[in-house]
Amino acid sequence: MRNAIFNRRRVAAAALAATAVLTVTAPSAFADSTPSQAATAKAPTGDGAKGICKREPKTEKRIERALNRLGGGADTLGSVARLQQRVDNAKKEGHTAIATYLDHKLTYRKGLVTTLQQRQKDLKDVASWCASNNNGTK
Repeated sequence: MRNAIFNRRRVAAAALAATAVLTVTAPSAFADSTPSQAATAKAPTGDGAKGICKREPKTEKRIERALNRLGGGADTLGSVARLQQRVDNAKKEGHTAIATYLDHKLTYRKGLVTTLQQRQKDLKDVASWCASNNNGTK
C-alpha cells in the first residue's frame, strides 16, 4: 500500500514537471510556426461518389430507423406524437414557458420528418445511380 502511494506521488510529480516545461516552452515554439497541413488542405478533386455509394445502404437504414421513431406513437421515445403529448400536458398544467420551449422543439422535429423524407427520396436516386455507375468508380 505504501509503495502504491509513493508511486502515485512520483507519477503526479513527473506529470506536473512535464506540464510546467511545456507551459514555458510551448508558446515560443508555436509563435513562429507555419499553419498546419490541416489548415492548408487541398481542395477536393472529386465528388466522393465512391464513398457515398459505399455508405448508401447504411444511410438508408439509418434514415428509415429515424423516420420510424419519429412517426411512432406517444409511447415511443423521440416521436412527434410523444412530444406533442408533452406540449399538451404543459399547456394543461399552465406551464407556459415549458410549453413554449417544447413547442419549438416540436416544430423542429416536424421539420426533421420532412427533411428525412426528402433525403430518403434523394437516396433512392443515389442508389440507382450507384447501381448504373459501378458504385461510383466510373
